[in-house]
Amino acid sequence: MGITIHASFLPHADPDASLAFYRDLLGFEVRDDRGYDGLRWITVGPAGRPGTSIVLAP
Repeated sequence: MGITIHASFLPHADPDASLAFYRDLLGFEVRDDRGYDGLRWITVGPAGRPGTSIVLAP
């Protein structure tokens, strides 16, 4: 039996700094970037692994 994690939620305080880390430093691709009422949810994940995502939430 194997366990697969499809999405993990991590908090962030600065969405631009989070993008700089995950996209620019680690090379993750941005899959979604949504904002509402001054808050921003960003979904990133490793390239070539569409079944694995990290949701950066405020």
